[in-house]
Amino acid sequence: MNKVKNRWLIALSAVGIHISIGSAYAWSVFTNPLANQYGWDTTEISIAFSIAIFFLGTSAAFMGRFVEKNGPRKSGMLAALFFGVGVAGSGLATSIESLYLLYLSYGVIGGIGLGIGYIAPVSTLVKWFPDRRGLATGLAIMGFGFAALISGPAAESLLSSVGISNTFFILGAIYFIVMMLSSQYLSPPPEGWAPKGFIEDGQANKTKIKPDLSQLTANEAVKTRRFWMLWLMLFINITCGIAILSVASPMAQEITGMTAVAAAAMVGVMGLFNGGGRIMWASFSDYIGRPNVYTAFFIIQVIAFVMIPFTTNPIIFQVLIFAIMTCYGGGFASVPAYIGDLFGTKQLGAIHGYILTAWAMAGLAGPILLSIIYDSSNSYNLTMFIFGAMFAIALFVSLYIRVDMKRLRENQATETEKSTLHPVKVTN
Repeated sequence: MNKVKNRWLIALSAVGIHISIGSAYAWSVFTNPLANQYGWDTTEISIAFSIAIFFLGTSAAFMGRFVEKNGPRKSGMLAALFFGVGVAGSGLATSIESLYLLYLSYGVIGGIGLGIGYIAPVSTLVKWFPDRRGLATGLAIMGFGFAALISGPAAESLLSSVGISNTFFILGAIYFIVMMLSSQYLSPPPEGWAPKGFIEDGQANKTKIKPDLSQLTANEAVKTRRFWMLWLMLFINITCGIAILSVASPMAQEITGMTAVAAAAMVGVMGLFNGGGRIMWASFSDYIGRPNVYTAFFIIQVIAFVMIPFTTNPIIFQVLIFAIMTCYGGGFASVPAYIGDLFGTKQLGAIHGYILTAWAMAGLAGPILLSIIYDSSNSYNLTMFIFGAMFAIALFVSLYIRVDMKRLRENQATETEKSTLHPVKVTN
């Protein structure tokens, strides 16, 4: 028999991939250097990041089947190739001062690497951790959230020492190597494998882990109500979260009178809560269930968004913002396990890819919606109230999806009962 791999090393390999692609969150480090050296305005520079996030979501959707068919190792290697080339290609784009080549390299090519790399380890982790789905996926996706804390200072140091183009070349090579090495250990568990004691504990009713609601293909999943309810909940969570991320500093200065320095410090701490919320909420979901976690997200954020316009105290304001950030990050980290609960692990990677189109849409919708409302009202207050109303809708959906799940479980129980009650024909 082949030796079974260590599932915690599988999780560590996933973190290696996510902490590399999560460097995209540090894109703002390049904004001022690019603007100062090439004369591009901040809007033009930020478009590269927006394109990357859009292609993250769309490539995750289109490449989900590739991940399921070819496995996490080949998928991770393909992600390393695209992301490494995309970042290194940005060095070429800046060396010839081509903004459009930057969009192609970082936005399109790098964005495709982002999407493949994001979903490649997730379905594998869910299969290796049937007892701790939330914890396992939370660990990997936490790496994506925390990556900017490492890549941001590293990029800043390189920019000052070797220049913009060489920084992209060096980082592209590093990300390629780390992702390629991390991919080598990734593999699904052997057929029929389960953690030690998992099956025995389940048979002895020592565990409270519920069986998956169904085992569906990606095509079957998208035809269900619960898929689109989950998509809508994630879309609202990301739309409002990204919008807050994009204006946190000026909004803090306008509403509470914080100084620019204090607001910038708050933005840095937001990254900690974004990353920490991913592991905290995902792990918590293993104990209270994914439906309860999502309902908690929306209750917290309805309250927070309604309170923000009336909060002039900087400390309370920051507490509300940090709470929103934990829910924002937690939504990303909890959704793979939620998908496993609802649709099983048959094609979890492909279904996760389809769900992440919500991220692609939200990445465009959030900042645009906030800008339109702010420009028309010249205040962040109306925006906060609208976001609060959107979370009220998400809260309703998070409650209604439970009705759909309960109905399906009851139908399954009825079908099981019927199948076990075969009439016995008596003959003499």
